[in-house]
Amino acid sequence: MTAKQLQNSFEHWSGQGKALVLATVYETEGSTYSKAGAQMLITGDGDFQGMLSGGCLEGDLAERACAVLESGTPQSVTYDLGQNDEELWGLGVGCDGLMRIFLQPVTPANQYEPFATMCKAYEGLTDQVAATVLESGIDGLAAGSALVTVNGEVVFSDIGDQYAQQIQAEAGAALLQRQPRVSTIATDAGSINILFSILRPPPRILVLGAGLDAEPVVRLACELGWRVTVQDHRSAYVESGDFAAAELVHCVPVTEVATAIKLNQFAAAIVMSHHLASDRQYLRQLAVSDIGYIGLLGPRDRRGRLLEELGDLADRLRPRLHGPAGLDIGGSGPASIALSIVAEIHRELMRADTG
Repeated sequence: MTAKQLQNSFEHWSGQGKALVLATVYETEGSTYSKAGAQMLITGDGDFQGMLSGGCLEGDLAERACAVLESGTPQSVTYDLGQNDEELWGLGVGCDGLMRIFLQPVTPANQYEPFATMCKAYEGLTDQVAATVLESGIDGLAAGSALVTVNGEVVFSDIGDQYAQQIQAEAGAALLQRQPRVSTIATDAGSINILFSILRPPPRILVLGAGLDAEPVVRLACELGWRVTVQDHRSAYVESGDFAAAELVHCVPVTEVATAIKLNQFAAAIVMSHHLASDRQYLRQLAVSDIGYIGLLGPRDRRGRLLEELGDLADRLRPRLHGPAGLDIGGSGPASIALSIVAEIHRELMRADTG
């Protein structure tokens, strides 16, 4: 399940006016399928998008979601999957971890907030923080109340101003750590237990070259929920290629890529035109960008020749250049090569994210 799939399901169900429940993992111990911050949407009909346990707990969560919608009150549930007594849950899942999950109604009555605002994170370029009240000892501040920030500014809040400033400061600290966390905030009126979730937009990937071997790269990247742009100066390649899953497809001269496309929005770029002069022009423009991963198809001696021809720009490329692109996983053919490239990008993105 990707963030994009969750967003698509939300748009479909909310468009039908369905009442939903947002299930969010807020704490785990031991071995669990999902970690803190993972989300799942459930309808009152029992349909759902997302998996928090690999299928073990979803049925039980769907039943609990119905109760949440009936009462209109959020609910926290703990699954201690390490207990020997399988009859406690009637599930027999065979795992040994512990998960705490918060279920909150998101319905037409509350304009589907805060999830409607959370979804906007997937369309932007900046990480957001969602602060959700799990427990409250303050009169007038209910569990499920939330505050969402982007670039340090509050973009949604149904929390009173007297508490919002302190929560906003904690949200900034959570963003610096780049990890979801549960914090207890003490006020004169009482304490609040809050989940801070980091909402990251899907990474944008630029594929430079629209040959047949680019098609499986685009498909795999899109299946991961990444937002993919394809560029090739050859209109025949662009028109004949199967890039329906890509967000954008460009056909501009290789020397005008940096003008037509904002390169710094991308987390990774793959140079795979298989045309030496075109690859040189692509690399020349990528060298002065901030893109963290730059992959280059072709053998090492070809990479060396290109770097030599780039002169001083080569020094700006080398720390980020992966060529030949892809992990050494064995195999051959477009599908295997695409898998190795996407796997390498995934690894580098995760390294940067945990950094």
